[in-house]
Amino acid sequence: MPTSPELAIRLARAGFNRALASADLGAIGAVLAGGAILITGTDSAVLSGRKAQLQAWKREFAATDRTIYTRTPDSILPSPCALMALEQGAWTGVGATSGDVLASGRYSAKWRKIAGAWLIEGELYLTLG
Repeated sequence: MPTSPELAIRLARAGFNRALASADLGAIGAVLAGGAILITGTDSAVLSGRKAQLQAWKREFAATDRTIYTRTPDSILPSPCALMALEQGAWTGVGATSGDVLASGRYSAKWRKIAGAWLIEGELYLTLG
């Protein structure tokens, strides 16, 4: 039975969150399009491409008290004319050891269905706290 774009993206996002929590670079890479772009929330650093993002996550996972990031979608809007969708929601960064919320904000993500899988093409983050 075919899965709706919204459900497929929600499931992919849940898997991405689990991969971040468990420091699973392979699972993270599987959700990113090859040319995926991420613009960070606080300093607006641009990470261009899957390889650059995986290198950044590898450094993050090596930190003594790393931050675990979670994205929680509020809405997913599939395009009526192309195999793409816009996800918007809230994000948090929690200290792995302390459990304290260290940062939070809002995000938008653009997804595209490529070779049968919904992949992240771009993410933009805004730090609010």
